[in-house]
Amino acid sequence: QVQLVESGGGLVQPGGSLRLSCAASGSIFSINVLGWYRQAPGKERELVASITRGGLAITNYADSVKGRFTISRDNAKNTVYLQMNSLKPEDTAVYYCYALTGYKYWGQGTQVTVSS
Repeated sequence: QVQLVESGGGLVQPGGSLRLSCAASGSIFSINVLGWYRQAPGKERELVASITRGGLAITNYADSVKGRFTISRDNAKNTVYLQMNSLKPEDTAVYYCYALTGYKYWGQGTQVTVSS
């Protein structure tokens, strides 16, 4: 079992920045990949970014966020971060942290709203 707790969402103006955090607990060493999905109203959940947990940190990004978002990890704190810069209104969504073992675990979600 893996538990995930997200924090850091909120309201920000276009062009602004936010950093999301996701703290993992439980069967940490069974986790292969950590990352973030998002879901906007009326749309399907989409992968935003992912990072491998062990060894070399291999990252992957959706085309829509490349160059603006950065995913990172702190294995000592069992935490993954999503630094979001140059935010756009279309980034507005509920952001969900996930952890992949042989099963995909989800956090509860955190709302990010980009609006003036």
